[in-house]
Amino acid sequence: MNQDWQDFLTTQGARLAEGTVQDFGDAAAERAATQEGTVLCDLSHFGLLRVSGEEAESFLQNLLSNDIREVTAGHAQLSSFNTAKGRMLASLLIWREAEDYLLQLPHALAEPMRKKLSMYVLRAKVKVANVSAEKVCLGVAGKAALQQLQPHFAALPQQPWEAAHTDDAVIICRGAARFQIATTAARAQTLWLALRASATPAGANCWDWLDIRAGIPFILPATQEAFVPQIVNFEVIGGVNFKKGCYPGQEVVARMHYLGKPKRRMYLARVMCDEAPLAGDELFSAAQPEQACGKVVQAARAAHGGFELLAVVQTEVVADFPVHLRAITGARLEFEALPYALP
Repeated sequence: MNQDWQDFLTTQGARLAEGTVQDFGDAAAERAATQEGTVLCDLSHFGLLRVSGEEAESFLQNLLSNDIREVTAGHAQLSSFNTAKGRMLASLLIWREAEDYLLQLPHALAEPMRKKLSMYVLRAKVKVANVSAEKVCLGVAGKAALQQLQPHFAALPQQPWEAAHTDDAVIICRGAARFQIATTAARAQTLWLALRASATPAGANCWDWLDIRAGIPFILPATQEAFVPQIVNFEVIGGVNFKKGCYPGQEVVARMHYLGKPKRRMYLARVMCDEAPLAGDELFSAAQPEQACGKVVQAARAAHGGFELLAVVQTEVVADFPVHLRAITGARLEFEALPYALP
């Protein structure tokens, strides 16, 4: 996290742990505001990589699951970086900044993925840099988000994944009434002070909960190499292009698309328990009590009690058996409808 930004957040009442804003003093009220009002979130729990150089486009085109040529000044994109076996090492939100590409991913993976991507540079005219401390990302979400941002930007994106630019900021529409702003620490402080007058400052959990409700997964260290993109619905939400050509794992991903059907899928669920579910936690059902039937992708405390999570589960189990967290005797998952249809 940018040190000036961290110092500023502290003056605003943020409780931080390991570079992540836990809350601003009243986590329950912040969750309620996320559900019913408008919230303002620091997104420093995500890191940023900058890919620059005259061969940056071809470099990324050869490595990622989506068609990088579709990332423009006006359009951001989801994509994934996979192993040769098609297993996801990272899920990414990508946008342009002049001629460079910015790759957003969970902060814990930013430096490991910088090193991993750099191994592929070889003689290419490309540089991969970790710029997590150079940029500040804010999230604004809620019924009044658009109205509250309009005084501060001449133009705002209207559709999911559309982007708009100013001299010192990039604004990305993340969905209905949800926006992300990448800017400098100085501009972020000015925006924060202006927006907090009508939006509730909220911790990282609140933004993560909105991602979960939207069915948008982010791979974390505990789930690296656990999923092929289709298993976490990445082709449904626009993170895979099946016509772009080769990249690591492309044969496995294409084979599942054209010749097979995933036996596991990612679902949205709610669970009432005392101990927070963690990414990578196993799930069990009576179908095979001794063998896990799925895995938690990510979870967040919900405004209406308990936790909501994205969970990969065997499709036949979801249809016929209760699913439990961590053990067959664990808390039972209650499945909810995703905001998009599965194939």
